[in-house]
Amino acid sequence: MAFPYAPGPSSEGPPGDTYAVLLLRTALDRAVEELRRIHFSGWIAPPESGWLPVLAVPGDGAVAAGRRGIVDVGAELAATLDTPAVAIRVLADRQLALVAWSGGEELGRYVSDPSREPGAEEDTLPDPYGVSLAPELAELCGHADRAADISDLLDEPLDPDSFIESERLAKLLRLLSLPTWLVAVATLPRDIPTGPGAAELTHLGPPRWLARRTRRRAPAPVLTDPPRGASGMDPWLL
Repeated sequence: MAFPYAPGPSSEGPPGDTYAVLLLRTALDRAVEELRRIHFSGWIAPPESGWLPVLAVPGDGAVAAGRRGIVDVGAELAATLDTPAVAIRVLADRQLALVAWSGGEELGRYVSDPSREPGAEEDTLPDPYGVSLAPELAELCGHADRAADISDLLDEPLDPDSFIESERLAKLLRLLSLPTWLVAVATLPRDIPTGPGAAELTHLGPPRWLARRTRRRAPAPVLTDPPRGASGMDPWLL
């Protein structure tokens, strides 16, 4: 199956796509009510494979009141709706972040390259963080038997010259039996290739004054305390 994005840019080339998705196991009307309450700005797609896709572009900005990014929105709705939820964020096709909840309980966080988080310190390690989320993510989506394959996929290092995070995400979505068109939501507000058309989406937007204020503020990082490397000092001197 062909996926609706071009090969990724080289490490020295232009940045790739940035987008974010929240998947909820809940009814549309309940999700709309809660998203309006927190002044979410984005789209809701029709339910698919038992999940309700909530779409935010760009994925690296605040998308709701209180400087909430897609992860904060996920935590809020997982708790208030008492529902399984998975937040997905891709940054410039160089970083994939995942956060999963079962009801109001967070199951874990995964970041493919913490060093690419905006504002990360120079000694932040680039190695995938949170690969241990794989079994719980697989079980949450009803595919516990695929946990090992998901773990291997999440642990795979990124070669920026030949591999982009949308490719990793597309493989993950297939393993979890989730809609693969999610990798193309950066085309919003236009039709999503292989996915729903713009007319099929429910658009939510906050008041203009709140939208202007929200866009000026960056959300909290996915990892507040990412793994750090040595400071450069000879360890024998410590």
